[in-house]
Amino acid sequence: MSPGILGRKIGMTQVFRADGRVVPVTLLKAGPCVVVQRKTPLTDGYDAVQLGLMEYVKPARINKPRTGHLKKANVEGVKFLKELRLRPGDDDFKPGDKVLVDQFKPAEKVDVIGISKGRGFAGVVRRHHFRGGEATHGSMFHRAPGSIGASSYPSRVFPGTRMAGHMGNHRVTVRNLEIIDVNAEDNVLVVKGAVPGPNGGYVVVRRAKR
Repeated sequence: MSPGILGRKIGMTQVFRADGRVVPVTLLKAGPCVVVQRKTPLTDGYDAVQLGLMEYVKPARINKPRTGHLKKANVEGVKFLKELRLRPGDDDFKPGDKVLVDQFKPAEKVDVIGISKGRGFAGVVRRHHFRGGEATHGSMFHRAPGSIGASSYPSRVFPGTRMAGHMGNHRVTVRNLEIIDVNAEDNVLVVKGAVPGPNGGYVVVRRAKR
């Protein structure tokens, strides 16, 4: 059993259950993947496997260090690499082994990790859902953040204070999404609900931890 698989987000749609209920789903192009490196407690201090998503990539798009790394495992055409920890019950993988989507079954739960859409610079109302000030009666405080710290003490702004800035483009994990369907022929995984990132963005699908 594989700890997870790599893929790309295709997009969202909806399916009907047998009782007629509509379920929003996301289609993921999951795999095929190949094991690029096996990490062991003896050599690396922990048990993990490094997977690479097999897709068409021009050799010029892969830098020399990664090309040499892939050559050790006798693998080529891999641009997206991610490492997944192995847990008790997972298979013992070797470099060159394939990981396919048919290792997942409907009704299983998975965590999906992706990079959220970048929204550029945003203010506190949009970025952190601040309420804002009064809109009438001569108010001059509408979308400003308000106080960000006292002057005399502590005389500084605490780290993590919610302010305007770059919104999105963060690593986001959505937990416990149900697998609705698995299409092994087309390497498509259908999961219930939304998945972070744009259509075509890379995602990591791992077996649910909780």
